Amino acid sequence: MEKKYSKTEKEPFVSNQSEERKSFGKTNFKRGGEGRSSSDVRGKYERGSLKYGRKPGSEKTDRDDDRARSFVQKRRFKKVEKDVHKDTIRLNKYIANSGICSRREADELIVQGLVEVNGQVVTEMGYQVEKTDKVVFDGQGITPEKPVYILLNKPKGYISTTKDDKARKTVMDLVANASPYRVFPVGRLDRSTTGVILLTNDGHMTKKLTHPSFDAKKIYHVTLDKKLTNEDMRLIVEGIRLEEGIAVVDQISFIEGKPKNEIGMEIHIGWNRVIRRIFQRLGYEVEALDRVMFAGMTKKNIKRGHWRILTDLEVNTLKML
Repeated sequence: MEKKYSKTEKEPFVSNQSEERKSFGKTNFKRGGEGRSSSDVRGKYERGSLKYGRKPGSEKTDRDDDRARSFVQKRRFKKVEKDVHKDTIRLNKYIANSGICSRREADELIVQGLVEVNGQVVTEMGYQVEKTDKVVFDGQGITPEKPVYILLNKPKGYISTTKDDKARKTVMDLVANASPYRVFPVGRLDRSTTGVILLTNDGHMTKKLTHPSFDAKKIYHVTLDKKLTNEDMRLIVEGIRLEEGIAVVDQISFIEGKPKNEIGMEIHIGWNRVIRRIFQRLGYEVEALDRVMFAGMTKKNIKRGHWRILTDLEVNTLKML
């Protein structure tokens, strides 16, 4: 017998004729998997259902993470402690730690007889070096320290030496907290000159960048006490004779948008106070001298008196010079 419903009542939805008709208004819905049997839930986990996440008991606890971190830290500490207390180190590792090359490349240098230990050429593979030994490569002493490269925007009033007998301020005061290793300035800027200067503990790199044959370019912003004439600029291009010889200037020009007493100069020679002496020979006084680039590195985004560590890309670029 067919049932009839009033207008206020609706016929409940039935998916199968055999199912009992139910009223949605009286149905109690439950969150998650409540109401399901344990066998249904277990089956879901065994099938790897993403809805239910991991299998029960597979979750990592904070305690497990702490134990893992503690184990890793202990292994690292033991490794460092072992290295620190070692009295000797393999020669190829010693060279690699100095930043010159990789261990494999160091083996090749050793075989070629390019490395000396305490004044003697060593070609033996696996040679052990003591901490007190003096190791020399390419005529330059090296140390097994991680190489550090610091770019400083030097302010006025600081000298470019590691120490000063007159107790004047040095660039070392500005980078005192930059590295655990002792670093040295690459080249010099006089006390009244500002701008970019590199400091490092890489002796091989220092020798390379300061030697004229490597042609490390330097660009300066020069401010004179008066306008530079075109004739005097021509004389500078031809070369001004100083005590060391003819001072060669790679490029010189007026700075666009600036008065004629502000000049841009590019040089590669490293003579002492060479730019100041060039202009003094022609009757000019340099009021301000700022190095804006050295070996491709600029002081961009470095405030006066501040420093930053070179990126790996910048270090690789220097090594390719």
